[in-house]
Amino acid sequence: MPWTASDLDRFEASRPRLEAIAYRLLGSAGEAEDAVQETFLRWQAADVDRIEVPEAWLTKVLTNLCLNQLTSARARRETYVGQWLPEPLLSGDPMLDPADTAEQRESVSYAVLTLLERLSPNERAVYVLREAFDYQHREIAEILDITESASQQIFHRAKKHVADGKARTEIDETAARRIVEEFLAAATGGKIERLVRLLTEDAISVGDGGGKVPARAKAFEGAVAVAKFLRGLFNPSEAKRALLGGAVEVYAWTANGEPAVVAVVGGRVISVMCLQVTAEGIAAIRNQVNPDKLERATARWAAADHGKPLINAF
Repeated sequence: MPWTASDLDRFEASRPRLEAIAYRLLGSAGEAEDAVQETFLRWQAADVDRIEVPEAWLTKVLTNLCLNQLTSARARRETYVGQWLPEPLLSGDPMLDPADTAEQRESVSYAVLTLLERLSPNERAVYVLREAFDYQHREIAEILDITESASQQIFHRAKKHVADGKARTEIDETAARRIVEEFLAAATGGKIERLVRLLTEDAISVGDGGGKVPARAKAFEGAVAVAKFLRGLFNPSEAKRALLGGAVEVYAWTANGEPAVVAVVGGRVISVMCLQVTAEGIAAIRNQVNPDKLERATARWAAADHGKPLINAF
């Protein structure tokens, strides 16, 4: 049967959901878009009139493409320069949807996306499909060609791995901005003890420069070590301005549902620093500075009403 505009419309109606699934599975918006495009090509080549449930067919194709990608990505990340962190998405990005429930919001948080890197590809797929998109284990079993009981076992194992590594506090955008403002005030002025008090005793700070921007390969660990690093990072200097290509504007924002510090030079996002907040304080600071992983954030930033910066730093 010839391909029709209706066939295209059916795919486009599924595109936002497919992109959201792929982003959670891969931790990269660019790779998610590529996976969805490959799914489209396979849809285009298929006899779609013989596909009884298009949504299930598309999800199965996409998920298996992502599983293959995750397997090869593990090999690539062994040679990645420095720490690998997911690509952050600024608030309002459609790839962050759905975000109706606490589980859905948590599944796309930067902290959880980082934890998902510890899971096997199958564990990650089952966790994402069940936790973020509410697929039943019967449906997941069909997508992954496993038994329903295997899906249940994999999910419980994956959920335990993720739960063991997090203790996140859910906060709204107003609270997020207040946290970032307090964090920046402590990082840029006064005594270091003020910043130490905002951090948990075992806080960590890690950055991803991808070998293109200087970033320490090993994480800073402990409140004092992290605070000293941050004070140096936010200390202004002519050398930093020259290196970065101009004065840096710093904003309080949210990324992946977490408080974030967004640094911008000439309209280009050069850093998204996500703060993992727990009841005890800021437990982790994950700073994405790899320019390849900030292109979507820059595009999103250009379309956002971001107002005036909190500070002009560096």
